[in-house]
Amino acid sequence: MAQPHKDWRNNGKAFGSQQSLNGAIKSICDIMRRSNCAGELQYVPELTWILFLRILDERETHEAEMAQAVGAPYRPSLESPNRWQDWAPPPDLRLPIADLRLKEPCEFTLTAHAAPFSPGWKRKELSDRALGALFAFVNGDLIPHLKGLRERPNSTSRQKVISEIFSGIERTRIDTERNFLDVLDKVHEITAESVDTTHVFTLSQVYEGLLLKMGERGNDGGQFFTPREIIRAMVRVIDPKVGETVYDPGCGTGGFLARSFEHLAGPNNEKVKSPDHLETLKRRTLYGREKDNAVYPIALANLVLHGIDEPHIWQETL
Repeated sequence: MAQPHKDWRNNGKAFGSQQSLNGAIKSICDIMRRSNCAGELQYVPELTWILFLRILDERETHEAEMAQAVGAPYRPSLESPNRWQDWAPPPDLRLPIADLRLKEPCEFTLTAHAAPFSPGWKRKELSDRALGALFAFVNGDLIPHLKGLRERPNSTSRQKVISEIFSGIERTRIDTERNFLDVLDKVHEITAESVDTTHVFTLSQVYEGLLLKMGERGNDGGQFFTPREIIRAMVRVIDPKVGETVYDPGCGTGGFLARSFEHLAGPNNEKVKSPDHLETLKRRTLYGREKDNAVYPIALANLVLHGIDEPHIWQETL
């Protein structure tokens, strides 16, 4: 009997500890070091936007499936071919994929399609062209599209934040398409299902170690990050309530704000009593400031991926 194909979002790898996830991230950074991103100040911002798109795609696919299950319309932030699932993963044209199709203005629905709407179909199309086609797409189409999302009519809060995350990115820093594809393959292995969130903060914890190394190398990039256990303890003691505001004047990668959101909206928490409470929590509760150019977009990405549609973080300029 034929065996069913494995879910394209889950490659079977698991990261049950911070050490195992750090090892995966280090292998990605090693590729970047050999490809024109010699120092942390070069490869941390690069890894930020690549990892963000990978996790955002997984999140929006799940949201679309949940909307389909209840017969509700769903408007994704990104459409084909700009989704990670289109251009980034290793192609496997045997697998069908859920394709987000425009049904009517500002309303999307899920319909199943066979190839070419399979994982990596756009990557396969680009690889069949002349050398340089992938970079031409990423630098000439994808990044400008992401930067311009805020200018679209009726752009959502999430789309505006995506534009802000990409506002300082002009092109990929990686020098060759081969190295870029190696990075994509390894980043694709990191999924929400493969990470044990009891021990791992997918973005903030990943970058904590990377950013600390900046200072160790004497390049003025060092940061101090509060250990996760202290963050958990402080949030439990403060015990914020829905309707109150949480403000972090030096928010770094957003660890305090993300943990406050989880404390208020967690599955076993009874503080959220209604949909209005949830909207208040997502849009009018969490505020912060960060002055570091390398850390600011990481904080935005971290909060969006925690489900905070409208993070109020300002970049403090000197």
